[in-house]
Amino acid sequence: MSLNGGWEDNPGLKKRFMLLSLAVVLIFLLLVLRLWYLQIIGADRYRELSEKNRIRYIPVAAPRGPIYDRNGEILVDNRPSFIISVLRQEVEDKDALLARLAQILGEDPAELEKRWQSGSRFPRYRPFPLAEDVSRERLEVIQENSVNLPGVLTEVRPLRSYPHGELGAHLFGYLGEITQKELQSKPFSSGYRPGDFVGKRGLEKLLEKYLRGIEGERLLEVDVKGQELRILKTQEPQPGNKVFLTIDRKLQAAAEAAFGEEAGAAVVIHVKTGAVLALTSRPAFDPALFARGISGKEWIELLQNPRHPLQDKTIQGQYPPGSTFKMITALAALKAGVAYPSTTVDCGGALSHGNRRFRCWKRGGHGRVDLKRALKESCDVWFYKVSLDLGIDRIAAMARAFGLGIPLGFALEGEKTGLIPDRQWKQQRHGTRWYDGETVIASIGQGYVLTTPLQLAVMTAGIANDGIVLRPQVISRIEDLAGNILEEMHPEILNDAQLNPSDLQVVKRGMEAVVNEPGGTAYKSRLNEIRIAGKTGTSQVVKLKDDHAPKREIAYRFRDHALFVGYAPAQAPEIAVAVLLEHGGSGGSNAAPVAQKIFASYFDVPIPVHTPPSSPAPAPPPLPTEDLPPAPSAAVNGLPLQGMNPVPDGLLTTPAPAGGPAQANPLPTMVGTALPPAPPAPAPNFPPAPPVAAERRLPPEIGEIVPEAEGD
Repeated sequence: MSLNGGWEDNPGLKKRFMLLSLAVVLIFLLLVLRLWYLQIIGADRYRELSEKNRIRYIPVAAPRGPIYDRNGEILVDNRPSFIISVLRQEVEDKDALLARLAQILGEDPAELEKRWQSGSRFPRYRPFPLAEDVSRERLEVIQENSVNLPGVLTEVRPLRSYPHGELGAHLFGYLGEITQKELQSKPFSSGYRPGDFVGKRGLEKLLEKYLRGIEGERLLEVDVKGQELRILKTQEPQPGNKVFLTIDRKLQAAAEAAFGEEAGAAVVIHVKTGAVLALTSRPAFDPALFARGISGKEWIELLQNPRHPLQDKTIQGQYPPGSTFKMITALAALKAGVAYPSTTVDCGGALSHGNRRFRCWKRGGHGRVDLKRALKESCDVWFYKVSLDLGIDRIAAMARAFGLGIPLGFALEGEKTGLIPDRQWKQQRHGTRWYDGETVIASIGQGYVLTTPLQLAVMTAGIANDGIVLRPQVISRIEDLAGNILEEMHPEILNDAQLNPSDLQVVKRGMEAVVNEPGGTAYKSRLNEIRIAGKTGTSQVVKLKDDHAPKREIAYRFRDHALFVGYAPAQAPEIAVAVLLEHGGSGGSNAAPVAQKIFASYFDVPIPVHTPPSSPAPAPPPLPTEDLPPAPSAAVNGLPLQGMNPVPDGLLTTPAPAGGPAQANPLPTMVGTALPPAPPAPAPNFPPAPPVAAERRLPPEIGEIVPEAEGD
């Protein structure tokens, strides 16, 4: 047997060699094919993936446009804020990363986990924020430990800044993170991405397209560890446009300070232009909470606050105007020839109509009064008597001529129209006829009558402007960065009441007497240097068994609303003011002093030493209405009105005339508009809170409840 035999002599070995050679060739062909695919077919795709590993895209947020007052003083601005973001594609151990960040930032790991899950809707290559508005000290710690924090980025972004705190909060509104629904809507179809903050309420929402800037970007080259090597490209962001308001910052601050701790609203309007100089709703909120991302706890606290800080009471609060409505009744009577300046009425403390008795706030009566004195001392009986001859329809027509009960077309969203009732409205809404007793009550701004503080200011400015009613405007102009005017507002006439100048002068003289003559209900709120014309009002929320109980002993929600409207200077009017204090008591004692401070600030004059009033401030009277039919809660077009809540049977009683039994009160209780409970919303996306009426179920021991009765 030969030891040197070749593979030719061994068929098995030859076969194995051929198979091995074939396998090698196949493997080589596969490698060549794969290389061809990578180099030719997949070149573009893998080049893009390679660039993404090497190049990092960083969006640069654009500052929102600043907001200025009428004098160019900044009201809303931006400030730099340090943001800690994370790039998910560079994170290998999420739990370890979040644990280290929680320790450095002093945050709850569960909260960071929640934000991580929220950011999962972003592309993996786009950074999203884990912590916002962090301190410089913690930012430096993050940067020092960047090697141990893969995928973590530090950024500087503009954050909305409100240098005056709560000042004008309801006017400016607030920001919130854009929702998926908004992203799919037409206004946000271009230039918006998940995570962007947009205006949710107020001017921030109304002027979103002007205030929002154009986002920039940075392209960075990074190494395999994600460390920045160099900047490849930078596109600077373009800030939003500049907005100038009609608001006067100093006057706005004075109006808000004048309220102290009281809740309510004040509006100041320039008589000749309709420019809103101050728009105050108290209490307010801090809009900076929303700019940084409000927490769920903070949101719930705002919603559950019984004084409703989220509600803009200037345009959403609907209240009976009380005696501030008496100028409307007087002007309607003068125009119709039902009454004259010399028309006198004997006020013995009440008016009897049929077998009913409607009381004046002054139980002993005012004696014989003419129109001027009726306005000056707020005699109810004069207006009761005149209204029966005048009728509700002519009162309603005059009210609407001065902007009451109609939309004013104000810039801000959510404006309420109030309610000016007439015979047609009653028939359509309740299916019953109008009663004389309802006219008596409406003549002094009670019953179904509802107005907003803004409407009262417009009405007062219209009287001061000789019947010319102007649309209230709060935006003066909008400019781009170069100062070019994009939008500019001009005075706009809503209506001309077409009144006899002599009729207007009679009412104006009565308003002057209210503030400047002894016995006037606002006499103690006069100014020495400036002559104010005005009118006080008090709206009763609930009639207590003890009419003379001290204010501190009455539950807050049962106290009267206080009102004052006025203009100055009386002979050459410049501004008109409307003030409402929710549950503030007497209009003359409490609302008029607030207006006095506003006038003093505008004219830069001192407030004189307190002068005691010539007569004690009157208490609002109950108005018996036994002859009126039961009425369901009021509504417009079938929708229930805010501020008009029916009270359960058994809780309403109205004193009958002397010697008679107490009667059930058929009218609904009138209260100011309030915000409703709103469903909790998760942070950071919080929808605007809708205004609704607050529940006011009263215990049996409270006693009588009546429509808001007047007393100053």
